[in-house]
Amino acid sequence: MAGLWFEELEVGQIFDHTMRRTVTETDNLLFTTLTHNPAALHLDAEYMKDSDYGRVLVNSTFTLGLMVGVSVGDTTLGTAIANLGWDEVRFPAPVFVGDTLTIQSEVADLRESKSRPKAGIVTFIHRAFNQDGTLVGSCKRSGLQHKKPADAR
Repeated sequence: MAGLWFEELEVGQIFDHTMRRTVTETDNLLFTTLTHNPAALHLDAEYMKDSDYGRVLVNSTFTLGLMVGVSVGDTTLGTAIANLGWDEVRFPAPVFVGDTLTIQSEVADLRESKSRPKAGIVTFIHRAFNQDGTLVGSCKRSGLQHKKPADAR
């Protein structure tokens, strides 16, 4: 199991995830059409030629999903109970097809669960950077995390 137990996380802990991903046209096309988003800015290269960006923008919800998904292997794989929500989702710069994204996660908060004695709530800040080091996405994510079982201590 790659994920960490609640007690193994510390506020301020930073994960520079080694997995990175170059975004492809197929990623953007499939994600955009699977989620029924008809926005021309994600699908129509001719339309976007005359835009401020001059080319198709990658769907920001794909960026959000990738940002969180890349973090799972190092943080919550096998130890998460549930995702509780995303807050403060921001996309300060665009993502384009061909950009290679790297992800960083920081433990922002930890607290005991009031309703589940064998779990805690962790808040991560996830950040996505393109190949130039430009911040292209960030969010806070809260999740319910297993505590280490008594027999594993």
